[in-house]
Amino acid sequence: MSNTPMAASPLTRAVLEIDEYVSGLGWDRPARLFALVDTARLRTQEPGLASQLGLDDGVEHAGYTPIEQEEIPAGKPLDEFLGTIAWPDAVTGCALTVERLMLPPSAEASVPDGLSESQLAKWVAEHPDRQEVRMTVAVLRDGARESALRLREKDSATEVLTGSDLVPGLAEALAATFA
Repeated sequence: MSNTPMAASPLTRAVLEIDEYVSGLGWDRPARLFALVDTARLRTQEPGLASQLGLDDGVEHAGYTPIEQEEIPAGKPLDEFLGTIAWPDAVTGCALTVERLMLPPSAEASVPDGLSESQLAKWVAEHPDRQEVRMTVAVLRDGARESALRLREKDSATEVLTGSDLVPGLAEALAATFA
């Protein structure tokens, strides 16, 4: 973990760690899925894996270790893909990063009526006030949630917005993978 604030909750630190990792890969990337495992438990139960992840350095690592999963199948709607996931008991939570276009609330009033989903996507993509955003959302089995939002135009670790209810729909979808 590098620039994440130590005063933050363990879940916030995990979300910021994932955001920082994905940020290093650049923009225009597909969604990425991560399992979150209890770091202390990982060190005890899977010392080989903990060593591969650099967690055997003698430093006490509290919180959650994100483990990136296989690539999400291209062309499959995200909600359908999430509906196929079942996590083993060792997974404490999960996180997803996804890039989307976002409009300010003031643009809602100008959305033309009767647009299909593809027409709406095209309209948003051509809107002059659109913003590209990367969302990282994490949920735990116990219901805890955290999110990080990074705007492409303010692509800096100091400009990342965090909060537990920034992307409630995606958090609900991720929580459903534990049901």
